[in-house]
Amino acid sequence: MKFTLSWLKTHLNTDAGLPEILKALTNIGLEVEGVENPAEKLGDFRIARVLTAERHPQADKLQVLTVDAGEGALQVVCGAPNARAGLVGVFGREGAVVPVNGMVLKKAAIRGVESNGMMCSARELELGEDHDGIIELSPEAPVGQVYAQWAGLDDPVIDVSITPNRQDCMGVRGIARDLAAAGLGTLNAIVIPTVEGSGPGPDVRVEDADGCPAFFARTVRGVANGQSPEWMAKRLKAIGQKPISTLVDITNYLMIDLGRPLHVYDMATLKGPLTARPGKAGEEVLALNGKTYTVDETMTVIADDVAVHDIGGIMGGEHSGAQDSTTDVLIECAYFTPERIAVTGQKLGLTSDARGRFERGVDPAFLDDGLSIATDLVVKLCGGTPSEATRAGEPPVAAKTVTYDPAQCLTLAGVDVAESEQRHILESLGFGVQGNDAAFGYEDGLPVATPANWTVTVPSWRRDVDGWPDLVEEVVRIVGLDQVPSTPLPRAPGVARPTATA
Repeated sequence: MKFTLSWLKTHLNTDAGLPEILKALTNIGLEVEGVENPAEKLGDFRIARVLTAERHPQADKLQVLTVDAGEGALQVVCGAPNARAGLVGVFGREGAVVPVNGMVLKKAAIRGVESNGMMCSARELELGEDHDGIIELSPEAPVGQVYAQWAGLDDPVIDVSITPNRQDCMGVRGIARDLAAAGLGTLNAIVIPTVEGSGPGPDVRVEDADGCPAFFARTVRGVANGQSPEWMAKRLKAIGQKPISTLVDITNYLMIDLGRPLHVYDMATLKGPLTARPGKAGEEVLALNGKTYTVDETMTVIADDVAVHDIGGIMGGEHSGAQDSTTDVLIECAYFTPERIAVTGQKLGLTSDARGRFERGVDPAFLDDGLSIATDLVVKLCGGTPSEATRAGEPPVAAKTVTYDPAQCLTLAGVDVAESEQRHILESLGFGVQGNDAAFGYEDGLPVATPANWTVTVPSWRRDVDGWPDLVEEVVRIVGLDQVPSTPLPRAPGVARPTATA
């Protein structure tokens, strides 16, 4: 699970620096696998203006440029077709290391003409896949400034290993919630927009409640798809996601940001109602990865009257996905059961970011809010008129409660945490805590201790919490797993007896 430091701070109000955040993540059980700051490898690349561009005397596809990177004019040989006088781009001077291949730039003669560095493409700087030409910046970009600083790339990317039981941390907000509970700041409130729908919602149905208990949807008509805004594209690119279009990027962004997978269909490709149903033997779907998959009766699919459009909860179909020309869309926000997702993914050998989240278990109580947030973003970024919401089926949102005595924390984990702190930790993580704390008094002149008796309500996004030992684990990891004492197990004196092993 990757995210940038600035992305994390949109959910976490904190003054903590990167080292403190990294240490806290590991202490609360979210192992940091790596940290990379793009700015560190781009320190020798500066904003430069092309002053002149002339044809190379010995090569038709090369040009001889003079560029100004803030230290006077330099001659550079360049093969980019878009290189021209007046262009402002990114220049790697002599001694700079090109990120994509580790090449050290040197002064060299190219077809007999001296070249003092390189004007760079996005791919060469590992900022994207574009290699058709050199980077083009705004004409107002400050010549001579370090590009990474000007472009705001000094933003560390944190990679955290999420264990299978922590589905709530498959979104940036869940990680921010854990850090806030650990005392590294406060969790910012999430704003759920009010969507004023016009006209009835789309015809969506559930005919496979075991695989898809709930299917919520809205349409937005009259959208204009295109490139997503810079702030969204920048965050996605930073974590290795390729921006595709505004409609697609919205779904990918919300999946990473809030842990809520969604899908957008081009309504022009749909024939009849959209139904979550079991697959039929021999049915095929061309998925967004360009591969064709054959489904069967054990799998949940999303289909209309004519064809299968989605391998439910894992990957959408290429035929009905949003295109540049899409004008009317249907936004799907559904709940797929983890067991069905796991079996389907294993049978098909198909992995995806959506599968990784549904397989762990997304928040079943976030369908309405997730659909509203997605609809609001579509309308704000693409325009259009939203419909009312259609809610087919019922998400599994039955409340789960656990009886808990805070003294069990010391008994099980060996960590003595005050009742008030335990209550604060659990409530900060979204648990509801009711009941009496431990008390000490006298009856008939004799001392009487009354143990605490709490009833803890488990939040809908914590599918993994089933009993009081899970609550102990929550308290202990937020206090810090490094606080658990190393205690040797008791053993009988003398030489240990042989143990038979299979």
